[in-house]
Amino acid sequence: MTTQSFIATKEHRRFVEFADAVRRQHTIGICYGQAGIGKTLSARRYANWHKAQKLLEEWGPREESDHQIYAALARSRTVFYTPAVLTTPKQIHADIEHTNTRLSICVDQHLSDIGKGTGPHTRVNKYVELLIIDESERLNATALELLRDRYDRDNIALILIGMPGIEKWFSRYPQLYSRVGFAHEYRPLAQDELNFVLERRWHKLGQTLNPEDFTDAQAIAAVARITRGNFRLIDRLFTQIERVMKINELSTITDDVIEAARSTLVIGIS
Repeated sequence: MTTQSFIATKEHRRFVEFADAVRRQHTIGICYGQAGIGKTLSARRYANWHKAQKLLEEWGPREESDHQIYAALARSRTVFYTPAVLTTPKQIHADIEHTNTRLSICVDQHLSDIGKGTGPHTRVNKYVELLIIDESERLNATALELLRDRYDRDNIALILIGMPGIEKWFSRYPQLYSRVGFAHEYRPLAQDELNFVLERRWHKLGQTLNPEDFTDAQAIAAVARITRGNFRLIDRLFTQIERVMKINELSTITDDVIEAARSTLVIGIS
């Protein structure tokens, strides 16, 4: 599970609009973008997986606080799934079916809580409206055909998330690709959003960011140059910035501090 913090950026809002459209129109959507820019974070947040994953995976004794998770799942009606590298199509099918069933039980419990339960004789997985597959490059032809068949049979909307170029790769599978309704590019942070994120990072380190200050402006420029708006790389960089400041007993974030932090990282974004 990711440990990155979540910030509701413009790109996240664009993803929510995209996912809502895919879900509403019962179609297939493709979301692509560089590694580390926030695709997975946005998808997990949309599905409320940051709240529900532990409950759905452990499936232990119920607690009173679980009812808040039931309500969150009832709002999203979305399953988030990441196939392992060597997961077979048969296992993917079983994993998704298993999660669908558990999510639907939670939604049914929420509906019972608010007096809108439909009784025990309804189809148990009918509440799932959207399936999001992360790291979808890991899917082989058989797995993709399985997902297309599920889409056709169950009328469940589908989002496939991957790296740039995945939209071209899926075009090799015409039966799946012909059903794609939306393709969405998830982009790195723009400069104004980067400034917003950095204000929060400065604050977390007990600093105040002032873009009009020359030292801060140099620091912002250094972060922008090194990370190019990549969320994951910003997280990694600031972990090292905090370490450099603590070791050297520094109280100001400068471009020299940022360069020192950068020297400890392996950076491979294109």
